[in-house]
Order: sequence, then C-alpha cells, then structure tokens
Amino acid sequence: MTYYSTKIRAVALAAASSLALTGCLLSPGAFTSELQLMKDGTFSYSYDGEIQMLALSKLAQMADKPEEFKAECYDEEFEERECTLAETNEQRAEWDAAASQREAKQKEEAENMKAFLGGIDPSNPEAAQELADKLARQRGWEEVTYKGDGLFDVDFRISGTMTHDFAFPVIEKMPMGNMFVTMVLRDGGQVRVDAPGFAAQGGGNPMQGMMAGMAGLAQMSEGSEGQDPGKIVVPEGTFTIVTDGRILANNTDEGPVAHSRGEALVWEISPRTEQAPTALITFD
Repeated sequence: MTYYSTKIRAVALAAASSLALTGCLLSPGAFTSELQLMKDGTFSYSYDGEIQMLALSKLAQMADKPEEFKAECYDEEFEERECTLAETNEQRAEWDAAASQREAKQKEEAENMKAFLGGIDPSNPEAAQELADKLARQRGWEEVTYKGDGLFDVDFRISGTMTHDFAFPVIEKMPMGNMFVTMVLRDGGQVRVDAPGFAAQGGGNPMQGMMAGMAGLAQMSEGSEGQDPGKIVVPEGTFTIVTDGRILANNTDEGPVAHSRGEALVWEISPRTEQAPTALITFD
C-alpha cells in the first residue's frame, strides 16, 4: 500500500462526511421525472426512482468510525516502510495527547449531523427506516422503500395550483439544501423551472460531481484497506416538462416536441450531463 492510497482514502472519507453537512444531502440515482404546467393554473409533478441520502451511505459510515492508531512511516519515494521503535513511540505519544480533542470533535459532528437530519441519528441501525416512515407520512410520497447503502426507491406524485412556488424534495424538519427541481412564479404569468439536481458535473451542480469523485477516490484504495466504500449514485434518467403555455426559453437539445397536452421539453440525464435543465414558460 502506498502513501497515496492511504491519503486518497482519508481525503475521500473526510470530504464525504463534510458534503453531507454542507448541502449535498440528497442525490438522485436512476429516475423518471415529469412536471406538467397548464394554462388553467394547475400543475403536477412526479418522481419515480432512486434517491440516496449520503449521511446513511457506507462511505459516510466509514468516515464516522473512530480512528485507530497506526504508526506510518515512508521512504523518500513515498512507499510505506516499517517504523522504528522510536518513531512508533513518538507517534503514539502524539496520538494519545490528542485523544480528548478527537473525541470532542467526533461528538460535536455527530450532534450537528443529527440536528441537520431533523433529529434522526444516522448511527442508529433503524435510521433509514425511520426516514422512510417519515417520508411516507408526507403528502405526495406514495411509496418509499429502503434498498440499503443510503439508497431509497421512491414514487412521489403531487398536484396543485400555481399560486405558489414549488420545490422537490422537501423533507419535514430538514433544511432545504440541494433541490432536484424548483418552480418559481414570476410576474406577468411567467414560470421559471430549474432542475439543479439533474446534472452530475460541470456548471449544473458541482456538488454532484464532487460526490461521485469522492466515491471514486475511496474505491481506489478499497482493495488494500479491505473495506467496501459502497456506491455514490449519480443522476441518470429522464426529466420532462409538459405544458400548453408558450415556451420562451429552454436548454434542451431538440427543443419543444408535440404532446397530447401541448408541447414537451425532454432532457436525457446521464453522468455526462453538464448543464442542469432550465426553462421559462409564459401563460398569456
């Protein structure tokens, strides 16, 4: 095992833990999603597919495990070598001196994460099912099934009138961080739609790219560490907007196509998607 593999894994785990606390809490996986906006003032939204909560993933759990002391020494070519007794004793003394500081930091991070998750303790084996039950009580979440590794299979459907803005997903008692889809009403009968969660890289959503990158870095050292870092999903599916309004702007490849209810804008989302879907629609 080289110096690089050890450090790469450490960086990946630290980044995965911090991302969960800096807004990249949820990520779409394989999905099909549709938003309908109609002249009569009604809208409907559906999301059928995977959603991953990073805080419940294997990668985050690995990052949260207490560190164990291990003396590490390297030669001039950054290859790991056996430490001398003096080097081991010196590193052990430094490690023991920082024990209380590490414990306090870990406790603080655990409390912060619990508060961020609306009171759900991610270290609790029942945390995932607790979240699934919580979502099932909210309007629109027709089915929520936990698949393991922080991954949920969901069927979300909701409809209403365009008298207010809309965002998905929203989870009770949790801060609104990374939204998959937002609908914002403007004066003059205009509606702006953005789907920042449906871009894996580039200018669409850099956080999504960081999540996938951190998982890849952790997996680089999987064989040598003997641990499975799990999988961080990236968006892959289709997002469609259906409307009988007038489309003023959009960033699809093909533009509007005919639909039984008016016109449709279709985005094919993959790990290579760079721009998040966006559209501006008016109802004259």
